[in-house]
Amino acid sequence: MPRVMAVPAPATHHPPRMNAYAQLRAGRTARRVPQLLLGLAGYGAAVMMLVESGLGTASWSVLTDGTAKSLGISFGWATNLISLLVLLAWIPLRELPGLGTVLNVAIVGFAADATALVLPAPRGTAAALAYLALGLVALGFFDALYLGAQYGSGPRDGIMTGLVRLTRLPVAAVRTGIEVSVAGLGWLLGGTLGLGTVLVALCTGPLVGWFLPRLTVRLAAPSGMGPLVQDGSQP
Repeated sequence: MPRVMAVPAPATHHPPRMNAYAQLRAGRTARRVPQLLLGLAGYGAAVMMLVESGLGTASWSVLTDGTAKSLGISFGWATNLISLLVLLAWIPLRELPGLGTVLNVAIVGFAADATALVLPAPRGTAAALAYLALGLVALGFFDALYLGAQYGSGPRDGIMTGLVRLTRLPVAAVRTGIEVSVAGLGWLLGGTLGLGTVLVALCTGPLVGWFLPRLTVRLAAPSGMGPLVQDGSQP
């Protein structure tokens, strides 16, 4: 009988990480900086749209809501406080901060508060469902948009990117596990948990995983290694 030779599966490419200095020197600044800023501002607006829907917020927003109620502070300040605390989890994950990390803390919470001032409350179930659907898609889109600028992840997304790098699991699987865990903790602190929260927890990961390879700015590695992001399997 002829011998059957096993063909090994191709190794998954994991793009090299960049420190803050390398991120700034990677080029395409005119494209990347506006993309970063728009992504962060849009992310904050999407979070508040989900809050205003009244049908359940994003998982991190449940935790933020519970924190704000427990401490008697605004939603925006609670967002920034959690961002700073989550940075401590980067130490064992050995994540590399960047410009996006700093601006995430500075922009997302204030964008959420600004959106709350101008966004009208939905009138009726149809409007609330529209807020939920638009907010969910916008959350995945703007999250991938700012990550795709390759200026480093925000504190919360750093947990995701660190675990993806260490576990070699897909973005969708890691993100979904984080979303479910965070939503549960926020609910225990008194955060608002609804049907929308379940949808956000289950859908955000796949949405980010779909948008990310389409929005990532292609950058040439300085050592001639080729593009720093080769596919959508890793942010």
